Amino acid sequence: MTDTRFTPGPGTARDFRDALGRFATGVTVVTTRAEFGPLGMTVNSFASVSLDPPLVLWSPSKSSRRFPAFAAAEHYAIHILSELQSGVARAFASRGHGFEGIDWREGTAGTPLIADCAARFECRQTARHDGGDHEILVGEVLRAGIGDLPPLLFLGGAYGTFHPHQSADSADGGGAT
Repeated sequence: MTDTRFTPGPGTARDFRDALGRFATGVTVVTTRAEFGPLGMTVNSFASVSLDPPLVLWSPSKSSRRFPAFAAAEHYAIHILSELQSGVARAFASRGHGFEGIDWREGTAGTPLIADCAARFECRQTARHDGGDHEILVGEVLRAGIGDLPPLLFLGGAYGTFHPHQSADSADGGGAT
């Protein structure tokens, strides 16, 4: 096994990005109602924060043209995309108005809700925190839903999926944590 070590900084930005790309993440699209209409953004920086109260966070890049609308949004929805939605992820990664041909409806405060997701969280923004070149947005989950399709994953610059199987370790609650 080769172990490349480096100090993150301007000269090693590609190495740092590649190291981060070794962590498989779920793929989400965050949507909101902007003053000019529905807006979406593909995001993989999503995490749960608290069960009581129900809080989640995500982190948009401050350099994104869509950042001002999301930072100012009172309501937004976080959609965990299903294995069938890599096209949805690509549409919102490149353009915020990628709703053409996508099945969606309006939810709380006119927030666009995308159909056929693995899960969805309708949120009210409750806090903003500086996160370097990103901002950490915390939302209280007002409504949630679970679909029946496995989630879409992102690893090393590619989309994929994971179909878990029950092993002897997972049957008794053991295994990785």
